[in-house]
Amino acid sequence: MEKSIIITGGAGFIGSHVVREFVLKYPEYHIINLDSLTYAGNLANLKDIEHLTNYTFIKADITDAQHILEIFQQYQPDGVIHLAAESHVDRSITDPLAFVMTNVIGTVNLLNAVRIIWKDNFEGKRFHHVSTDEVYGTLGVSGLFTEETSYDPHSPYSASKASSDHFVRAYHDTYGLPVVLTNCSNNYGPNHFPEKLIPLCIHNILNNKPLPIYGDGKFTRDWLFVIDHARAIDLVFHKGKNGDSYNVGGFNEWTNIDLVKELCRQMDKKLNRSEGISAELISFVKDRPGHDLRYAIDATKINGELGYSPSVTFEEGLSKTIDWYLNNQDWLDTVTSGVYQDYYEKQYLK
Repeated sequence: MEKSIIITGGAGFIGSHVVREFVLKYPEYHIINLDSLTYAGNLANLKDIEHLTNYTFIKADITDAQHILEIFQQYQPDGVIHLAAESHVDRSITDPLAFVMTNVIGTVNLLNAVRIIWKDNFEGKRFHHVSTDEVYGTLGVSGLFTEETSYDPHSPYSASKASSDHFVRAYHDTYGLPVVLTNCSNNYGPNHFPEKLIPLCIHNILNNKPLPIYGDGKFTRDWLFVIDHARAIDLVFHKGKNGDSYNVGGFNEWTNIDLVKELCRQMDKKLNRSEGISAELISFVKDRPGHDLRYAIDATKINGELGYSPSVTFEEGLSKTIDWYLNNQDWLDTVTSGVYQDYYEKQYLK
């Protein structure tokens, strides 16, 4: 194989799409998917490629420094694409220490492992750290996050990701480690665990359950189709400038309430329901602590330097997403029931 690349968190939502992108696009690469298979990690997301010879799965926790080092010594990766993270803001409010352990300590363990195995010989090597726009804090009614925006995290989740970003940059500045970083806006698409807004609402509409919307529903996010995010990661990993950060977004802002109304409109049409039926399920709930008003990414840099642009509009991507969930309701059922967590034992521990 020409290259060996470890992708952490490769059984998760974004990670599984990145793994698929690399496995299929680069058959000359050996792609090692390293995931601890927490509640959000689902190997069934990768059924279609798990038989391919350039793909390997390893169950491991990035907080276990010794195990991580042993894996890196065995596989001698030329590159690391680091997506493994605790990512749900509500969970970070309940258990912030879990986010510190995975997002901060886990990232440092990976950085230490590549320092040891690369031994200051960085030719052809790259550590790509995948982060979030939430590290920048919140915007008012105008303005965009750029790569020069000061960090101002407001939740334990965003604080842990901000810390991990700083460690990645520190290892570049101190040890010369070849790194790139990407900070992406909200993702949506197939295989998304149904605790996040879009898959939660799809699942609840199918089951005629309330659609919970925080506060007044005016919180605004920039949304990007997950497959477009995977494409961006591919571009930055291969062509990004060493030591640089790239903001990834879709210039595609929606308030939560407008997004859910558009989702309801499309669901009614696809389910042959009377228009407005699903919207009757909308239910406003108490806002969560530290809720940022607005995120919006300025993706000028990645667009200009690397020629990146999203492939679909939000309405198109949302339609594709809904179709996937409607055509894969068995996936949704196994995820919501917890049965999916047996897949590893059935497939890998025979």
